[in-house]
Amino acid sequence: MPDKRSILFLALFFINVNVRAQSLNQKLERAFNRLEQDTQCKYASVSLTVLDTKTGQTIFAAHPNMGLATASTLKTITSITAFNLLGKDFQYQTTLGYNGSITADGTLKGDLIIKGGGDPTLGSWRYDSTKENTVLKIWVEAIRKAGIKNIEGQIIGDDTVFGTQKIPDGWIWQDVGNYYGAGTSGLCWRENQFDVKLQQTQVGSPVKILRMVPAMPFLEISSELQTGGSNSGDRAYAYLPLLSNKIFLRGTYGSDLAKRTISVAMPDPAYDAALRLADTLKQLGIGLEGSAASTSGLMAAQKPFPAATQILANVASPKLSEIIYWLNKKSINLYAEQILKTLAWKSGEPVTTLNGVSVIQNFWKAKGIDPNALNIVDGSGLSPGDRVTTSTLAHILLSAKNESWFPDFFKSLPIYNNMTMKSGTISDVVAYAGYQTKNGRALCFSIIVNNYNGSTTAIRAKLFKVLDELK
Repeated sequence: MPDKRSILFLALFFINVNVRAQSLNQKLERAFNRLEQDTQCKYASVSLTVLDTKTGQTIFAAHPNMGLATASTLKTITSITAFNLLGKDFQYQTTLGYNGSITADGTLKGDLIIKGGGDPTLGSWRYDSTKENTVLKIWVEAIRKAGIKNIEGQIIGDDTVFGTQKIPDGWIWQDVGNYYGAGTSGLCWRENQFDVKLQQTQVGSPVKILRMVPAMPFLEISSELQTGGSNSGDRAYAYLPLLSNKIFLRGTYGSDLAKRTISVAMPDPAYDAALRLADTLKQLGIGLEGSAASTSGLMAAQKPFPAATQILANVASPKLSEIIYWLNKKSINLYAEQILKTLAWKSGEPVTTLNGVSVIQNFWKAKGIDPNALNIVDGSGLSPGDRVTTSTLAHILLSAKNESWFPDFFKSLPIYNNMTMKSGTISDVVAYAGYQTKNGRALCFSIIVNNYNGSTTAIRAKLFKVLDELK
């Protein structure tokens, strides 16, 4: 039996742990109450959950079961689910193939077909292996190796693997058309976006549209964009109906902004990928009698499209861990939505956003999380219709802590307020979810405020004051 000194030591140890927990709980309660009573939160809904990642103990919870819009903190749930179901080493595959036959003189009597596999990184500038010129070089070398010198048919970008619905139902019209509202595609290209170069004029006068980068000869810009006053910021929005060739620019662009560039969603990235390959081949002297096309465009025109019968090349994406790194570091909505559809695809269900949502809900339901506490319509959090509780977010973060891939997930989270956490901001929503260590005690947390009034910068600083208690 233990002696009296051992019993006393253990008793003092547990008393000390309990006192520390109570002290942190009390500090968080005071800080949270100040936030909730702040005038910016008069009509707001606010919630905070803090857990001990070693024991799973709830350190503090205020309105933990209140369903709130998450903004981009939802990306942590999408990421963790993907790590669980796809694995950190999962890679997408894009193939270049052809139908028909190649004659002795090098004429392809058929079409070249780029078959997308859902890779959100194809043509992206973020990785050496995915850059546009790198991918085009792989395709050109494969075409030359096959002895193709002339193509009688078309070059077709096949994006059918992810279906025809590009935009989740819950997204708002003001977001769609901007780079952060780029739609999904079975064949993504350059993250489904391009740049528009601007030149400001006098305040209140039209902004000059200089050019598109890269050149988009198949698109037309209709601009109502005005030059805004100094310190008015970038309030430019692009409106781009899917499969349309006309961009509408509206809003204001501050006269003092030095960047002079806005990024716009690409309406048909599969077509653009096919077009860039067609242009490259022409520059190299390889003939093309047909034109560039996409399966989406052909379907819209009620034209048939072929499938490849022979494969020339395969392009593998970076590993999932590398994709999630940028997904969370730069909060890339496209990456999250592509992964959501991938979850549906790999489950064997029809590839839709809603089926991807069902995969996430069913996975966490099996682990004890009520789907009603994970009421989402997309994978990125861009929709204001998402409703998740801070308890759910915190417990999903907790579940990741002991997984073998956790270092890769943790590395993907940005640093804000000297804390490792994912941020989320959409209209009248600010949220944070992540990890922090206090006095050697590892914690995870989720804090969300919806429907605050006044400055986003000010409410963010007030949330940071609450989270400072975890330092």
